[in-house]
Amino acid sequence: MAHTASPICAFLLSTVALGVLSMPAMAQDAPKSAPSVGNDDIIVTARRRNETLTSVPIAISAFTGDQLAAKGAMDITDLADEVPNVTLEPSRGTNSTLSAFIRGVGQQDPVSGFEQGVGIYLDDIYLNRPQAAVLDIYDVERVEVLRGPQGTLYGRNTIGGAIKYVTKKLDDKAHVQLRGTYGSYNQADGVITASTPLDKNGLVRVGGSFARLTRGGFGKDLTTGQDNYNKDIIAGRGTIEVHGDKIFARMTGDYTHDMSNPRGGHREIPGQLTGAPVLPNVFDTLAGLTSPKQDVKAWGWSLFLEAKPVDGLTLRSITAYRKDDSASPIDFDATASQDVDVPAYYRNRQLSQELQVLVSKGRFNGMAGFYYLNATALTQFDVRLFTTVSGLTAYTDAKIVTDTMAGFANLTYDVTDHISLEAGGRYTWDKRGATILRQNYLGGGSPTFGGAGIPFGAPSTNFFGNATYTKFTPRASINWRPNTDNTIYVSYSQGFKGGGFDPRGVGVNAPPGETQGEFLSFRPEKVNNYEVGVKTRLLDRKLALNLAAFRMDYTDVQIPGSVACTVSGLPSFCGVVSNAGKARMQGVEAEGHFKLGLLTLNGSLGYIDAKYLKYITLINNAPTDVAAYRKVQNTPAWNGNASATLALPVPKGSLDLTGGMSWKSTTYQFEIPNPYLDQRAYALFDASLVYRAPGGRWTVGVYGKNLADKRYKTSGYTYVAANATTGALTYTPQGTLIPTLGKEGVLTTYWGNPRQVFGTVTMSF
Repeated sequence: MAHTASPICAFLLSTVALGVLSMPAMAQDAPKSAPSVGNDDIIVTARRRNETLTSVPIAISAFTGDQLAAKGAMDITDLADEVPNVTLEPSRGTNSTLSAFIRGVGQQDPVSGFEQGVGIYLDDIYLNRPQAAVLDIYDVERVEVLRGPQGTLYGRNTIGGAIKYVTKKLDDKAHVQLRGTYGSYNQADGVITASTPLDKNGLVRVGGSFARLTRGGFGKDLTTGQDNYNKDIIAGRGTIEVHGDKIFARMTGDYTHDMSNPRGGHREIPGQLTGAPVLPNVFDTLAGLTSPKQDVKAWGWSLFLEAKPVDGLTLRSITAYRKDDSASPIDFDATASQDVDVPAYYRNRQLSQELQVLVSKGRFNGMAGFYYLNATALTQFDVRLFTTVSGLTAYTDAKIVTDTMAGFANLTYDVTDHISLEAGGRYTWDKRGATILRQNYLGGGSPTFGGAGIPFGAPSTNFFGNATYTKFTPRASINWRPNTDNTIYVSYSQGFKGGGFDPRGVGVNAPPGETQGEFLSFRPEKVNNYEVGVKTRLLDRKLALNLAAFRMDYTDVQIPGSVACTVSGLPSFCGVVSNAGKARMQGVEAEGHFKLGLLTLNGSLGYIDAKYLKYITLINNAPTDVAAYRKVQNTPAWNGNASATLALPVPKGSLDLTGGMSWKSTTYQFEIPNPYLDQRAYALFDASLVYRAPGGRWTVGVYGKNLADKRYKTSGYTYVAANATTGALTYTPQGTLIPTLGKEGVLTTYWGNPRQVFGTVTMSF
């Protein structure tokens, strides 16, 4: 406990100090009014109404499109370097599947059946699956990151937090913007955005964006000759809007086609069968799987309707449909031999409808809503273990159908001009239906992937069933605004994530007396979140400081995974999903912005003490608590960033010089520590030089990312023997690791981007 007391005490002392500083301003007893908006304030809609970052009583970070452009941000994973206690990475061997964690809560397993712990929203539309969720940043108004459980204000219930990607509304004048980028590794990006009103009053407006984003590989696949870690994306978005006196309507369609090569991993140990070497360049690979051809397509449409029939009343409807299809050759062992090769298809569909009623009357603000989602997630994959005449393939076909409905409400009442009470709740009804087939094939792969294998034996899993989960989750807060520059809040919220069925589970392994459905299923998980926060503007509003301290009690934590096993006498792999027990996350977060003349300083700091209090697993068929040997994955204890921008005077326009760094302490990729996969503490250094012409008609920027060219791991795979209790790796008498799945030994890593330097020119007409 002594280890955690210092940061929390420091936070509390800061809170007291800020309260003292605000006392003179309180004496003025400023009347209730809309929050004052300065040059550095960002308007957010976290509570479904326009508020500044300073005034909204939620732990939230926000970045405007201009701020993201000034940082050279390319996709939403760049936000992880800016926001405390947030991890965003491409998922292992993919380019566009997202692994997201906020305050230690998330989900990095992309197969169907596992719901994400962090909600990703594209213009208020919840993205049900992580595939195609690494959103490229273009034509963006702002991005908001909300930390802690969300669900009383909009959309899907999310247990860890939410990321809201908000695109720009259309101008009331004709507008064209061109953006071109060229940089290292032959990065060549082009974006064109255009919009125009169709009538002189600007009642009807149309617009769209088109993006072509390309980059050569950071390394090579030495087996296939392809670039490794390259980028090849076409994306577009079209919009039509109606702007009336009391109505607003927006119809949007978007399409993304990711044609990048498969991302091959880096072996951390020599191949145990072929002697495949450990390559000196971590971005090179020996992966040999090329079928199916890597391809990701995602598209969707949405219709947003808003009416304000009378003052103080707003009615909204949000209807959306989305679809994505991914084909991925995932070479777990990263060698030319067909050993733990996994060709995979992901096919996802979703239809959602949301209704909202917002009321603002005097001291009262309230909203109530209804949300419905129907989603289908189909995951199909082979696991090809070795290549002989009797080569073995374990085939999985898992279709998960989700039907969910929820009613939610959030009410705020201003007791005085300075104190408000907030209460909300959500009732969620989730139904999960599963159709899971696991079948072994001999002599080749499954027919789904063009293999000529022959079915061997009865299916190890042949399950069809469903389950329903319901939960009421409350939220409450007390908010004190001594003046327009200070907000202090105390809140409690609860998050909930429904249960489901393990798509990789082996039904024939169910113990006597337990059905396949009982054996494959896992329970819902729950988080209780307690938080106190301070948001203040000091020194004549030159200093903005946001602080939060939180504690999260996390129960029935869902831990998905797979291990080597034997099924009907043959080597295979088995899903091992469990509700491990409970965890506790507690910590502090700080974000600051200070402007002193021509110099602007920005920074954030996050600390989280995340640990399992109970972690039950079966060892020799006996339930065993191994919490002392397990870590919360993808959650460094310390993380932060600091940057400085100098606005240099020039005869025409403005010139900004920015330099900064971000850092993370040791990060564990999985619950079981692994010295080959885990990333020790590291720092990244960035810099930029941006010139803006008068009126913002054009800009020129030069950006450097990871200037020290730091090598850092982001994810990996492991199938080598370890002690069941401690997780310590075990070795042969000759000092080599022992493969548990396949013959080569799977210990493969994926790496963050190396140093990149690029220039961008933007022109507006």
